[in-house]
Amino acid sequence: MQLSTMLFSSSPLVKVIPGLMIWTLIAFAITFFVLKRYAFGPIQKLIDERRERIRQSVEEADRVREEARSLLEEHKALIGQARSEAESILAEARKIADAQQQRMREETEEDRKRRLEETERQIQQATVQALAEIRNEVANQALLAAEKITRGALTDKDQQRLIDEALAEIDFSQLEGSRT
Repeated sequence: MQLSTMLFSSSPLVKVIPGLMIWTLIAFAITFFVLKRYAFGPIQKLIDERRERIRQSVEEADRVREEARSLLEEHKALIGQARSEAESILAEARKIADAQQQRMREETEEDRKRRLEETERQIQQATVQALAEIRNEVANQALLAAEKITRGALTDKDQQRLIDEALAEIDFSQLEGSRT
């Protein structure tokens, strides 16, 4: 301990000098007053302004974030609505395509039936015409055969009667039955 006591007692900076202490306190007070008046106020003002700008920036960032979030939600809603509309448009297009396809089938079926009926009608007309031609040919052949047999012994009236009787005896229903 002696060493430490010697060190402090021998150093002039550690010695308490009342006059120096008073002047140090006065200089400190004056410096503090000047700093408080001219430095701490403006520095505090700058700090407060900076704090206010930071607070405003944070508030602006929060506001922008909320706006972005609402825009994102609106965008998602619009995308959902667009998808819904696209699905409804596709469904409507499929419905129209199915209706057109059904209409084409019906028109094709109607056209096929119409052509089939027209063909059957033409076949019936051709059959009737062929039967009429066969009757006429049979009548002519019968007339020729009768004429050869009788060689002029029959009158025209008798010949017509014989033709009608020959036609009545021919069974045309067998000819018509073979057609179907």
